[in-house]
Amino acid sequence: MATYSTESTRRFQDLDLNFKIHPVRKDINKHVGALAVINSVKNLVSTKHYEVPFQPDIGSNIHRLLFEPLDAVTATLLERELTEVINNFEPRASVQAVNINLDYDNNRYNVQMVFEIVNSTNPITIKFFLDRVR
Repeated sequence: MATYSTESTRRFQDLDLNFKIHPVRKDINKHVGALAVINSVKNLVSTKHYEVPFQPDIGSNIHRLLFEPLDAVTATLLERELTEVINNFEPRASVQAVNINLDYDNNRYNVQMVFEIVNSTNPITIKFFLDRVR
């Protein structure tokens, strides 16, 4: 009798962008599974338009919004921008929620993003902060 698994056999792999060498294989390390998708999401958030050669659409206006006043309106625009950039350019992730808290003391936004990886039911939560860097 044939059996099959309802689990996805698809494995996501990306290169470690720190270009660290594996001590045994003497090759660049790989990020596998959820870690690969998490790193891709972080890279998309930090990418500006026109930074990727020959693909000017990849990126977001998040850096431009960080120079706007620190208020609820800008936080709402940041939520929308974060959701759009992940949904448009990362097909392996589906954004479930983006929560932004204003940190007036440090002049930055604390972001908590919840997303699911395709063919997985476990939600992944990442936390980071957005602040101005000149």
